[in-house]
Amino acid sequence: MTQNTKKIHTDILIAGGGPAGLALACSLAGCGLDILLVDAGTDGVSLDELAANAGKTDFDARVSALTVPSQKLLESLGIWENIASTRACPYYDMQVWDGEGTGSIHFTAADIHVDCLGHIVENNLVAAALKQLAKAQSGLTLRHEDKVTRIALDDDKASSRAVASLASGVDVTANLLVGADGANSFLRQQGGFKTREWDYGQRAIVTTVKTALPHQFTAWQRFMHTGPVAFLPLYLPGLDAGAQCYSSIVWSCVTEGADGILALDDAAFRDRLGAAFEFRLGEILETDTRISFPLRQRHATDYVQTNMALVGDSAHTIHPLAGQGVNLGFADVQALSAVISEAIAKGEDYASHQVLSRYQRRRKAANLGMMAAMEGFKHLFASDDLALTWLRNAGLKLTDQALLVKHRLIRQAMGL
Repeated sequence: MTQNTKKIHTDILIAGGGPAGLALACSLAGCGLDILLVDAGTDGVSLDELAANAGKTDFDARVSALTVPSQKLLESLGIWENIASTRACPYYDMQVWDGEGTGSIHFTAADIHVDCLGHIVENNLVAAALKQLAKAQSGLTLRHEDKVTRIALDDDKASSRAVASLASGVDVTANLLVGADGANSFLRQQGGFKTREWDYGQRAIVTTVKTALPHQFTAWQRFMHTGPVAFLPLYLPGLDAGAQCYSSIVWSCVTEGADGILALDDAAFRDRLGAAFEFRLGEILETDTRISFPLRQRHATDYVQTNMALVGDSAHTIHPLAGQGVNLGFADVQALSAVISEAIAKGEDYASHQVLSRYQRRRKAANLGMMAAMEGFKHLFASDDLALTWLRNAGLKLTDQALLVKHRLIRQAMGL
């Protein structure tokens, strides 16, 4: 990377230091390109600090249900062992049931002859492992507590480039800008990318709880017409299996109801949450600080244009009921890094619209399919119509008994 007073050039500028942005930067680090990642956040907690405190109950409120393909991406980067040995919880079963009826479905890893269905991992642990790797990569520079404030095309150059102005006063010219800066992506907005989006009329309430009964390394989800509640198992080193009683919960509620739940004191919240979950794991004994955020579906009609691309939540956000957001983002990363690497090997302009469109073709249909499925589930279970309630309960029961169909569903959910 060459630098003048307040002007620098890089081959690729990535905006956003979350898991998707960091994974893309690390995936491209071996391509012989100069890469600059700019993130508005601080450097954050290190992997060593998280490992030293792994036996404590200070879990990150935000977790992800990583699928096998996501795990393989992290394995290819050489960091999965660091994550798994620090604090990752495998889950072997999944219990899903209709809170408005009697239908249910039970998935197990043994049914499809795999070791586990996935792993529940805290987001800050994934980010810390990726950040540690990024810092060790030559040709990759991280700038924390900085952000893009303006972008424009540099028409004075023989070959088109993008120009990004940073809050720190630095102007960056880059062959390619990548928006990995989240659901409210500044790069997406400044790049003029159009979106289709709508509110779900729900808020997600997220926290960590301790239950009277062990979670049994099972992901639990109850559907109600007001929204689903999920209990995702967490692993605390030093405890035997029968004492693993910590779970990350994601409770999606209609906005008006969420406001009332957030206003409850801890004791009342534990009672309300236990009732919503039908006390499947006994009483809720402890709860951590609650955080909440509105649920909105958003999808960019295009992921790319000349000199620009979007990945992860910058390109698409979906309902968290299946925990697929981070997995879709990692799949974007794998596709975009492969397209860029292939273009470089062929001597092509990796920032051209023609090349970047290959990434869009590889990912758009799959993302739309997952979004449509989540939207269908949301509407199906949000209805309290008696006839529809009967039909969906009958459907759950039939699916649970139709082993071939059930096995196909779980393999699709695992990304296999």
